[in-house]
Amino acid sequence: MSDQILAFDLGTGGVKASVYNEMGDSVAESFVSYDTYYPQSGYHEQKPNEWWQAVITSTRNLFLKPGVDPKKVICLAVSGHSLGVIPIGHDGDLLSETVPIWSDFRAVEQAKNFFKNLSLEEWYLTTGCGFPAHLYSIFKLMWFKEHTPEVYKKTAKYIGTKDYINYKLTGKLYTDFSYASGSGVYDLKAWSYKSDYIKNSGVSKEKLPEIVPSTEIISTILPEVAKELGLSENTKVACGGVDNSCMALGVGCVDEGMAYTSLGSSAWIAVSGKEPIVDFHKKPYVFTHCVPGLFVSSVGVFAAGSSFRWLRDNICRDLLGEKEPYDAMTQLASQSPIGAKKLIFNPSLAGGSSLDKSPNVKGGFIGLQLGHTQNDLIRAAMEGISLSLRIGFDVMKNYTSFTDDMLIVGGGGRSQFWRNLLADIYKKNIVETNIGQDAGSLGAAAVAAVGAGLWKDFNVVPKLHIEKSRIIPNLENHRKYEIILSLFKHIADVQADLGDLIEQTNW
Repeated sequence: MSDQILAFDLGTGGVKASVYNEMGDSVAESFVSYDTYYPQSGYHEQKPNEWWQAVITSTRNLFLKPGVDPKKVICLAVSGHSLGVIPIGHDGDLLSETVPIWSDFRAVEQAKNFFKNLSLEEWYLTTGCGFPAHLYSIFKLMWFKEHTPEVYKKTAKYIGTKDYINYKLTGKLYTDFSYASGSGVYDLKAWSYKSDYIKNSGVSKEKLPEIVPSTEIISTILPEVAKELGLSENTKVACGGVDNSCMALGVGCVDEGMAYTSLGSSAWIAVSGKEPIVDFHKKPYVFTHCVPGLFVSSVGVFAAGSSFRWLRDNICRDLLGEKEPYDAMTQLASQSPIGAKKLIFNPSLAGGSSLDKSPNVKGGFIGLQLGHTQNDLIRAAMEGISLSLRIGFDVMKNYTSFTDDMLIVGGGGRSQFWRNLLADIYKKNIVETNIGQDAGSLGAAAVAAVGAGLWKDFNVVPKLHIEKSRIIPNLENHRKYEIILSLFKHIADVQADLGDLIEQTNW
């Protein structure tokens, strides 16, 4: 049996442990979920010890599966969800049972104070932090300092989600360039923390972890942890990467202009490049890539698959008894014409992203008439989500040249009808491969393999993708969608204005 690689994909909903052989082929995987807690408005918290217990359980379950030999595992790495801040004390203890995760937005006032002395535009163009500013790590640290001063004083380092797992595995406190680029005080082009920004925050620079490459072997696993997990004490631990960058690596974006669309609960387009894509008006969000010298620039739609799920649960209840209700929905959508009989759907059910005129934009159907059917509503929803992605795609095209192929991953990518829509709307070849929803895991495995010397470089990854389907755009359909896109943009701006009016009105 060949050497094996262990990868952890630490996501918002749970952790997936996966084993790959030294050729990069998937051997087995195991998933364990954990909870998110919402103690009050703006607070989105998880428990680091629940991550660790999920890692233990998923690893033990994985090692019971055929083809997996824990003694053959020579290296591992973790992909972790972004913008985490976990306080580790000078004595090595975890100082808070719960911690804010990426979507936690309690630090609004801290962000306002930060920008009293600094231009938001300058900050964005330097950091590429295109999410709402208060989500980024530095503002959460400012909140900790203000609201939990005793914890702040006792903290040696605030580390990220995957860095906490690395700490439990090795006892080492490091982060990598990809995760540090979400700190809010990281200069993308300088590849380092920016001292002026740290000083402006009032947070001590010593509280931030040292940055090393994603592939850096930070240590071998601790003997007692190796015993607990069933691994060899010689297992090497690479520093790993942030989920956005690990996923980009896993889908094979290892060179300039390589891109993918992820179509899940949220959706985004990401492209790799030697320069970060920053646009102050549309605010693509940028992370340093796990691949040296590259960046991953992305634009997203907050409620993509979740809008489709809302449609399923509220408009398509008659299909819930079907074995595959989403398949039944797309079958009905295919019976509606392009443009869904002039019905437009805005998928902003979770509010506006940086692509929208206002964060207060509300989702909904425009143009609804008595003649519209369930088929039309479903198709309009799928088209609206796809057109929103196209708007982001156009922003990115202003700054980089895309290759002819666009890989699609995520649950929505399993639908051939949806892939057809994206091909026609993007005017790109839409490619589906065998990797599917395992991109984050494969990216983490690749980081470990390169770090441990199993692979010379990351060029192995694209070769692991086996094409399952390729959809070529229909040019006549694309012409029609160009007309619909113009109307869609205008309606979205009007809905943003109406959303502002709704928020300003009390009743």
